[in-house]
Amino acid sequence: MNDTRVPDRVFPRARQDAESAAQSVQTAQTAHPAYKLAFQDMDFLLREDLRPTRFQLELLKTSLIMEEAHIGSTFVFYGSARIPEPAKADALLDLATDEKNRRIAESLKAKSKYYDMARELASLASNFPRDLQGQRHFVVCSGGGPSIMEAANRGAQDVHAESIGLNIVLPHEQAPNPYVTPSLSVQFHYFALRKMHFLLKARAVAAFPGGFGTFDELFELLTLIQTGKIKPIPVLLYGREFWERVVNFEALVEEGVVSERDLGIFRYVDTPAEGWAVVQRFYDEQAEAEAA
Repeated sequence: MNDTRVPDRVFPRARQDAESAAQSVQTAQTAHPAYKLAFQDMDFLLREDLRPTRFQLELLKTSLIMEEAHIGSTFVFYGSARIPEPAKADALLDLATDEKNRRIAESLKAKSKYYDMARELASLASNFPRDLQGQRHFVVCSGGGPSIMEAANRGAQDVHAESIGLNIVLPHEQAPNPYVTPSLSVQFHYFALRKMHFLLKARAVAAFPGGFGTFDELFELLTLIQTGKIKPIPVLLYGREFWERVVNFEALVEEGVVSERDLGIFRYVDTPAEGWAVVQRFYDEQAEAEAA
């Protein structure tokens, strides 16, 4: 009796039933959409009524990918999809057709330095060792697109580390940048679920100059920390001149709509080394406080 082996399962796996269903005899009944297995029926899954299910699937799929890849935490990079890498910055000037477009091209070219900064910061974070349980920490995570996002994934690849790309379906054609690790390249339909996955494992965030998308992601993070919905994490703003020009944080304090202490949620930094040092110091001090 001690040698009796109890089977792990008695029901067939879903994949087995799916393969069996594909080989069913063709009749009027089996050919009708109603006969399809629910999880293989795309018309069913795409119904308006199934939106909550699709939310759950987008949440779960990425969570499982992260878990199976032993990703314990991430270092998230936000930033523009339009800032060129330095080697390609002059091409923007060549495409300028009038004075207005030339000024914009010159401004973007001046910001090309942030491509290199994001790339170097990503390399620094990607060298962080695994913990005793084999979990990887500060794994670089970007939106998977071009420019600053590309620089982040590229910096990880520079040191032979894997990195995450959380892409999203948009009306215009796009594809993940070539530096995202293929097994960690995820595509979303819902912005809400994508933003949730940016922050679920984030233990540091670097925001570089950007537009509406960058503002959306950054200000949601600031709000979550301000309201206590998540614990404080290092939030690094690169490009003090840019941020102070486009957002008057001090004016928000003067208007009474945020408090002075809220400006301590983020920190301006100028170099990759300074940013990484801020992150390390934050967690060193946290560990000391917990040990005291």
